[in-house]
Amino acid sequence: MSRYRLDPAPGQVAGLEEHCGHARFVWNLAVEQQSWWTPYRGKAPDHLERCRQLTAARAEFDWLRAGSQTVQQQALRDFDQAMCNFFNGSHRRPVYRKRGRSEGFRVVGKNARVEKLNRRWSRCWVPKVGWVRFRVSRPVPDFRSYRVTCDRAGRWHVAFAVAPAPVDAPGTGGVVGVDRGVKVSAALSTGQLLRCPGLRPKETERLRRLARRLSRARRGSTRRTRLAGQIARVKAREADRRKDWVEKTSTDLARRYDLIRVEDLNIPGMTRSARGTVAEPGRNVAQKAGLNRSILAAGWGLFVQRLEDKAPGRVEKVPAAFTSQRCSACGHTAPGNRESQAVFRCAACGHTANADINAARNIAAGRAVNARGGAALAVPVNREPQHRAPPLVGV
Repeated sequence: MSRYRLDPAPGQVAGLEEHCGHARFVWNLAVEQQSWWTPYRGKAPDHLERCRQLTAARAEFDWLRAGSQTVQQQALRDFDQAMCNFFNGSHRRPVYRKRGRSEGFRVVGKNARVEKLNRRWSRCWVPKVGWVRFRVSRPVPDFRSYRVTCDRAGRWHVAFAVAPAPVDAPGTGGVVGVDRGVKVSAALSTGQLLRCPGLRPKETERLRRLARRLSRARRGSTRRTRLAGQIARVKAREADRRKDWVEKTSTDLARRYDLIRVEDLNIPGMTRSARGTVAEPGRNVAQKAGLNRSILAAGWGLFVQRLEDKAPGRVEKVPAAFTSQRCSACGHTAPGNRESQAVFRCAACGHTANADINAARNIAAGRAVNARGGAALAVPVNREPQHRAPPLVGV
């Protein structure tokens, strides 16, 4: 999925940042009002009440009144949609937005206009900012709204809200199992090992040096701001490579196979910190933090999400219990079958294979085993499109 890179003029950047700040301010106030709601304190404000509060705040504060009312009201509508998605079970609960992360605002209605300049450039309309041009890296789809975002590296993008057409199934009846890991990002039951590209060794060393220099810089200094920007650009490069790999790999699997089976993993629980509390501190906190970073860098959640978007109804989730200990040849399950991270040797039949590929073949069979050795069937993913907002083309 390509992104449309905005090229704002120097005088337009301040206006875009102001819109981001106002949208973040309104969103965080809505999250705060929703967070303190309990059955004992009464009902949280609804959309109409929040709109009245926004009108009163704009009349009281000049800095808020100077911004676009359309942008601020749309932030409230986005929050209402986020709460609906949370109660429907398709998304997590809305959280606070931090400056420098998740920066952006949405333009809808009559203000959402795009004009073509030439073969390479077009421009979109932003309230109180004017026309902002962007590079046309792919044909602009039919849209109802678009979102202007800024990443941690300071790059501006525009994303159009459309519902992309799913990838057609090949009709061959092929089934593939996908085992997600840290060393190997995705192992297929066909024997193919796929690795998500990350930072190169020199880039990793440069990031480590920048982090050491950042720790010695004084807070609020120009040097610290410059170092933070350099670190953000390196991390943004890593995120771009991960997203590009996810898009290409998910599209390839959706085109080649009719049914795709993956592990049913609780990624938020697996990446939860082991720090513990003051009374009961955790153990091996640094090792667990490193494992969490490796899991998130592999893009497990994004990979399955894009598979479900491109192949709706053709993705099944298999219980992950004992898939790495079960022999795909004879079905014998024992902890000693997996000798190491990459070597699997069955103690019953002597079958030897790559451990990740053996687990992927168990997943492709559509069953795992429970603690008693019984079969656990795959669970098809039934995703109803009305529970989710249209994905943003260009993000």
